[in-house]
Amino acid sequence: MVVFSTIYSFSQERVVHGIVTALDSISVINAQVRVKSSKQTVLTDTLGRFSVTCSAKDVLKVSASGFFPQRVKLEEKIRFAAINLRLKPGEKNFEYAVGYGHISEKDRTIAVARLNTQNMDSHQYNNIYDMIRGRFAGVYVSGNEIIIRGPNSLMGSSSALIVIDGVITDSSNLSTVNPSQVKSIDIIKDGGAAIYGSRGANGVVIIETKKGSE
Repeated sequence: MVVFSTIYSFSQERVVHGIVTALDSISVINAQVRVKSSKQTVLTDTLGRFSVTCSAKDVLKVSASGFFPQRVKLEEKIRFAAINLRLKPGEKNFEYAVGYGHISEKDRTIAVARLNTQNMDSHQYNNIYDMIRGRFAGVYVSGNEIIIRGPNSLMGSSSALIVIDGVITDSSNLSTVNPSQVKSIDIIKDGGAAIYGSRGANGVVIIETKKGSE
C-alpha cells in the first residue's frame, strides 16, 4: 500500500521525502531506497524517514531483509511518499527483520502473535481449527470462521482474512489444510492488519505450510 501527498511543481528534478513502515505503523529502519534514474541509494533513519532526488517521473525500489521488495512510481507532482512494506511469512523472515535492525523485537511482539509448530505434535489435531482454538488470546473459532476482534457487525462477516503461503483464500479452504503440514501460524491484528486494506479489517491469519523435507 502506498499513500502519496502531492504539491504541484514545474521543475524537472525535485527532492522527494518519505517514510517506510511495516504493519501499518512500525518504522522500518535501514531500509534501502534506490532511485531508478540516478541509481542514488539511501537508507531510512531511526524513524523510517528518507529523502532522495528524483527526475520528473521516476521509480523507487524499496527493500529490507525479511520484507517483500516494493517498486513505487513517482509522478511529477509527488513530494512525499508513505510506503508500507509487507513482511514475508515465516519465522526466518521475522528473524531477518529483527536481526538486521529493521524492526525491534518489541514491535514484532506487539504486532504479531505466532504459533511455531516445530516442537508440536501436529498429528494430535483433527483439523486446523483445533490447532488455533485456545492458543491465541482474543481469538476464537465459530463454525468455519476464525474471529480475532469479536463480532463487528450483525449484517457482515466477522471472519478474519486467511492467507495461506502468501495467497489470500476463503476461510472455508482451511478445512483442506492438514495440521501435520503446518509450519507456522501468525495472527495479525489492530493496525498491523491495515496492510491488507479493508479485507484485513477483522484481522489476518497467516499460515505457512511445510515445504519439501521440512
